[in-house]
Amino acid sequence: MPRYKMTVEYDGGPYVGWQRQTNGPSVQGAIEGAILSLTRETVSTRGAGRTDSGVHAMGQVMHVDLIREWEPYTLRKALNAHLRLAGERVVILDIAEVDTSFDARFSALRRHYLYRIIARRPPLALEAGRAWWVPKEMDHEVMHAAAQTLVGRHDFTTFRSANCQANSPVRTLDRLDVTRNGELIEIRATAQSFLHNQIRSFAGTLKLAGEGKWTSDDVRAALEARDRKACGPVAPPDGLYFMQVDYRDDGSPAVPLPDEESDDS
Repeated sequence: MPRYKMTVEYDGGPYVGWQRQTNGPSVQGAIEGAILSLTRETVSTRGAGRTDSGVHAMGQVMHVDLIREWEPYTLRKALNAHLRLAGERVVILDIAEVDTSFDARFSALRRHYLYRIIARRPPLALEAGRAWWVPKEMDHEVMHAAAQTLVGRHDFTTFRSANCQANSPVRTLDRLDVTRNGELIEIRATAQSFLHNQIRSFAGTLKLAGEGKWTSDDVRAALEARDRKACGPVAPPDGLYFMQVDYRDDGSPAVPLPDEESDDS
């Protein structure tokens, strides 16, 4: 059976998240429905990350095995047509046939996320549902300095959901940068894997620093507390985007660091 790697863009607003669930429509379910409509095959897809309800993606990656061999361009065009006819807010950006050793989740070397904050007095119109509206001034340089205390290999118990199913809270955070362009503040995070709600927990905590309520020392103390109660408020899902996944050129499985086998952000 040929295996296809697909890069996916979606508006997370209408969905309960990436993962197929019984309590509402999912992105995974939308894609599997389009595949069923096109090929008459009932398939199970695997995504590189299980994004929550309301979280968006510009570069989610998934793989699926199909019985029939397809020319990637034809398959992409046909699936997008079925998604559009179904009224889904999901688009297949790219498809490539890959070796069966490729796994969208376990072959991932790094995952890249973006969190967007718009800091201004007026509420959002065009960006509503696309960013976190904060109606006050924020100092992005203070936020960036505080963010650097979180970079590296740590026990991130403070910054993971109480419902996180990962076996260990230990993760290696490669990058957490905060930049500003006018009213828009962007937080960019990179790691091989993330814990459930980790980035939104970072964003809510760094907001406190940007408002002058916390210092870098406060953020470090929260990290070292290893206590969920020490975390700042969890930022809403609207501003979070799954941007990109990095793989080896041959698509071979990544070798995770100890305790970093999963991703659930």
